[in-house]
Amino acid sequence: MWKRTNWKGRRTTKPVPVELCDLCARVFPENESVSGYVPDSSAADPTHPWADGLRLITACCDDHFDVVKAGYAHRPFVEEELWAAKLTRTLTAGPPALSMEQLGCRTGLQEPQIRAAIAWHNERMREQQRTDP
Repeated sequence: MWKRTNWKGRRTTKPVPVELCDLCARVFPENESVSGYVPDSSAADPTHPWADGLRLITACCDDHFDVVKAGYAHRPFVEEELWAAKLTRTLTAGPPALSMEQLGCRTGLQEPQIRAAIAWHNERMREQQRTDP
């Protein structure tokens, strides 16, 4: 942290941007982070659709980054999951009811992909309901 003087001549503290390690939860200065993208079909970026299917991971050191990255390497990439994430983003950020054509325009998906995403999502919800107490 560094100090600066405000307009009245008093010293104020300006916070230093920090990061949180995805493995150990250590908080550290942003400029010391090790970060990168890993494939993850559950990730739909809220503001950058080019990053859909990629998850940004952040670690406090190279070793922790490698551990987190290895964890994602064993996770299957399921296209229907990515499509469902895109649909969820669209439905939560825009009008509540859209036609199939509107969904296609806003997500970049074709109707068969939209239907597969909905079926995938619904099956996950049924599985969750069967396992919830």
